[in-house]
Amino acid sequence: MPPTTSHAFKTLGRRLSNWGRWGEDDQLGTANLLTDETRRAAAALIRTGRIVDLGMPFGDEGPQTGANGRFNPIHRMTQLPTDGATPSGQIVSDDMVVMPLQCATQWDSLAHVGYDGLLYNGVPATAVTASAGATRNSADQVVGRLVGRGVLLDIARLKGVPSLGASEEITADDLDAAALAQDVEVRPGDILLVRTGWYRHFLDPSLGVPYVSDAVPGLGVSCCAWLHKRQVAAVAADNQAVEVKPSVEPGAGLPVHMVLIRDLGMTLGEMFDLEELSGVCASEGRWEFFFSGLGLKVSRSVGSPVSPVAIM
Repeated sequence: MPPTTSHAFKTLGRRLSNWGRWGEDDQLGTANLLTDETRRAAAALIRTGRIVDLGMPFGDEGPQTGANGRFNPIHRMTQLPTDGATPSGQIVSDDMVVMPLQCATQWDSLAHVGYDGLLYNGVPATAVTASAGATRNSADQVVGRLVGRGVLLDIARLKGVPSLGASEEITADDLDAAALAQDVEVRPGDILLVRTGWYRHFLDPSLGVPYVSDAVPGLGVSCCAWLHKRQVAAVAADNQAVEVKPSVEPGAGLPVHMVLIRDLGMTLGEMFDLEELSGVCASEGRWEFFFSGLGLKVSRSVGSPVSPVAIM
């Protein structure tokens, strides 16, 4: 086990910890807050039936640069209709894709990030191995449950800018201000989407700063207690890591990941496209909707691709 170090986020994590809350064997974390009741209530939010796609394309035009072993999807055909026909004239196409599970719009599992040798609910880091993958806290435990009331807090709109600046930190006060300005309440069991506007850097590389960068806006550590207090089931953002980079806590790396995933047991969504949703919510004057973020049930995985949608 690596040596324990002293950082402020660890004190916060101990205070907010959900370890044991849903039992010693729990692998769902805050997804336990998504219930039959919350899903029924979310279904009642569908008024027009309009679908807003929140996913990034899974193709060679993706955001990855090859850093940290992440590359854009490689798509290849394995059978073409011109390869030949059966006696009845039948022709067939087949294809395959090779990709990191976290190369585009995706969920982080509760096995993705931890600290001091432990993952969510006291699971030892050794539960993730090269041969078996994540034998505990795998993404396939939770990705079939991520359906419910979605709420968008549009921080870029709150601040009157197309996009927050590189390394701009979102605070708990910002989340409060956005909820107040939008007249929306974040409730237990909600799936919270946070718009920084940073997705514009993926849509338009000419903006200068790369979408995948060491300096991006996002949630600061103060947001962890805010999310815990409101009993949010999952949180997703339109940037590459949900949280601000670099961290404002020196030497902490990804402290928001460490507190939310390891201590609270909260699934994080990254690289969501919230641009169209921002416009739709503003035009309709409502910031809540039915959300579906079902991922792929890849056995023993630490992340999952997802094609999320908001239904208005």
